[in-house]
Amino acid sequence: MSLKQSPTSVALEAAQAATRLARQVALALGDLDLSPSQYRLLLFLSEGNAAASAVAGRLAVSRPSVTALADGLEKRGLLHRQGDPSDRRKVAHELTEAGRQVLATADAAVAERISGIADHLDADQAYQALKGLALWNEALTLARGGQVAQQ
Repeated sequence: MSLKQSPTSVALEAAQAATRLARQVALALGDLDLSPSQYRLLLFLSEGNAAASAVAGRLAVSRPSVTALADGLEKRGLLHRQGDPSDRRKVAHELTEAGRQVLATADAAVAERISGIADHLDADQAYQALKGLALWNEALTLARGGQVAQQ
């Protein structure tokens, strides 16, 4: 950090970069006819099947939003929903093989777009920028774990 920048201004620049990167991710996903929210749902389900309430909590969206996202993905054959025979209120969401393939394609498209942007930096800076995003991913995972523990 330079002597001219306060931690607050660096955090603001990081927030602005995150916002701009979110747009780049959306552009990469658009070619696959996926929204960032659908991509997040596919990512979450790649870790295993989950009930709608767990999906909503993890994605920080309402249950009706999960239903709307899942409806579109199910129509495309990317996920499967199955009711719990012992509790009609519970619905499990699971990726299909087609969903796993679309997720792999989306992952590659997003990584290529972000790497292409980083290529405008020198090699060391590009590595640092990408490593920084990977660290943010870790921080977000740890923060989510803390939130779950508090609930």
